[in-house]
Amino acid sequence: MKKIILTGGGTAGHVTPNLALLPSLKELGYEIRYIGSYQGMEKKLIEGAGIPYEGISSGKLRRYFDLKNFSDPFRVIKGYAEALKIMKSFKPDVVFSKGGFVAVPVVLAAKHYKIPTIIHESDITPGLANKICIPSAKKVCCNFPETLSYLPEEKAVLTGSPIREELLKGDRLSGLQYTHLSPDRPIILVIGGSLGSVKVNTAVRSILPRLLETFQVIHICGKEHLDDSLIGTPGYVQYEYVDKPLKHLFAAADVVISRAGANSICELLALRKPNLLIPLSAAASRGDQILNAKSFQKQGFSAVLEEESLTDDTLYQAIQDLYDGRQTYIHAMEQTKLNNAVETIISLIESCSAAD
Repeated sequence: MKKIILTGGGTAGHVTPNLALLPSLKELGYEIRYIGSYQGMEKKLIEGAGIPYEGISSGKLRRYFDLKNFSDPFRVIKGYAEALKIMKSFKPDVVFSKGGFVAVPVVLAAKHYKIPTIIHESDITPGLANKICIPSAKKVCCNFPETLSYLPEEKAVLTGSPIREELLKGDRLSGLQYTHLSPDRPIILVIGGSLGSVKVNTAVRSILPRLLETFQVIHICGKEHLDDSLIGTPGYVQYEYVDKPLKHLFAAADVVISRAGANSICELLALRKPNLLIPLSAAASRGDQILNAKSFQKQGFSAVLEEESLTDDTLYQAIQDLYDGRQTYIHAMEQTKLNNAVETIISLIESCSAAD
């Protein structure tokens, strides 16, 4: 039996592509083990999928001054030692990394034992964790054509992002029943990201009375971001996080408002959902979401409203324009050829494990 270790963590975007690979890996007879952080959100998601989970110590590598910069390197070293122990015991044929800082010690441990590693970079420009891992990787998968110029030519493979097959099997009626919304009025699905987005949540709620004149709103607002004062508002439902019913909420939605995390927007592309992207500002990030959003805007897949331009009026108008022009976005998305990411990545995994 072939063996594979999957790794990645920190946000749902570092886990869901791994989940998308599970059915094919199981079908091919792989014994699967997952390495993540001790108590990261990946632990619950992976254990929920019935995959054995190993937690290791994890530290964040920052480009800015923080007192934790003095302690986190020791956590990374501890994580590396723990990853080495797991590698020695489990003896995987191949490692697939979706990134995040927990993946760094795993990839380095795989290199130590000469285990081939495939990593996936979601954003247009590689993040710090993946920059550290790329020299140790055999292949580097990516979502955007623009990313190829940032990667070693002999390692780079344009795959798109693996999408969970179940996400494509949503049922509109089930979504309406879950949310208790009406089939007679259009629905906006708002996704702030797995960790929530205070700015997006606040902006949507500030124009909620205007929106509810025309639309109904499903709001996935993130952990501890529910607004108790809005519970029971007709036409508005809010959830901290949605897992299995999410496919039905997508099916029920006419348009989607989202951050511009790479995996999230690739899911919107696969689902052909007209979307308004509000990327995390460059002031609060390394600017990767802005680049992701601009790429999708250029390809005609998304409308974009940057945080700096976010007001009640600009948001309301952008939503109205998106809904009015939704067929144009659907048509553009139907032309894309990046629909076989799972198949492409599984082929890379097979070739690496066979070579080993």
